Amino acid sequence: MTTVWTRVDSPLGPLLLTADPAGALTSVSVPGQKGGRTVQEGRRHEPAAFRAAEDQLAAYFAGDLKEFRLPFSTAGSEFRERVWNALDLVPYGATTTYGEIAARIGASRAAVRAVGGAIGANPLLIVRPCHRVIGAGGSLTGYAGGLERKVRLLTLEGSL
Repeated sequence: MTTVWTRVDSPLGPLLLTADPAGALTSVSVPGQKGGRTVQEGRRHEPAAFRAAEDQLAAYFAGDLKEFRLPFSTAGSEFRERVWNALDLVPYGATTTYGEIAARIGASRAAVRAVGGAIGANPLLIVRPCHRVIGAGGSLTGYAGGLERKVRLLTLEGSL
């Protein structure tokens, strides 16, 4: 079986969603995203496979959903997977810092740049809340989907 995809409208622009043959979400990308996914040859457009994701994203953007409950599958190094799992623990309406994520996974303070790289490579924008990570001084540092979208997501969640 092949990877499937669809596009879903959102307040951030059309989202490209991909899933593996078992139906687990593998990516959520926004237009112009640094490192974002694209539709590749051999992938099948299958909107029906994404009904739950579409419904949950709509509820999230309406302010009615605080935590996604979707099966997903990501492939990254052991370090990246630890960072991405730590993102899942940052609750709706809260923010954390790169240093706090490093500490949460047991990495040294010197690993903050590597943590930032792993966060920037998060394939599941919005669903895995990398937008909730800010700079140590409270600054809104990088976001693969663009800082304007980060501001919109944090505003939606009441963090700004």
